[in-house]
Amino acid sequence: MAEELLQKHFTPYVQRAGEEYMNSGQLAHFRGILEAVKLQLMEDIERTVHTMQDEATVFADPNDRASQETDIAIELRNRDRERKLIKKIEDTIERIASGDYGYCAACGVEIGIKRLEARPTATLCIDCKTLEEVREKQIAK
Repeated sequence: MAEELLQKHFTPYVQRAGEEYMNSGQLAHFRGILEAVKLQLMEDIERTVHTMQDEATVFADPNDRASQETDIAIELRNRDRERKLIKKIEDTIERIASGDYGYCAACGVEIGIKRLEARPTATLCIDCKTLEEVREKQIAK
């Protein structure tokens, strides 16, 4: 859902030659993306609450009731996932304010504009993220 928002509504940042990494223009670009996605997610959550209140129907047929409960459970799970993403977005906006945004939390290297545009909440560079995923796979076996 959030990935779809990023792909549809935002133009990529065009980096100029010799431009300093994570300058004020880049930070403003990513802050704008994050705030817009957060706003959209909050609107979706609010819309879901109102829809669930409006569509609260008691069905006599047990199959209809079960179907409605399943739909509600799926919707609530999606909204819970979005609430977690909102928290992650808020943390990322705080990292922008503190000057830590755009740098890997594990090794300190630049994450990169392209990766941040694909996943603005990324905290790890691609190498550290790959290593983390390999470790997760090894533990899961």
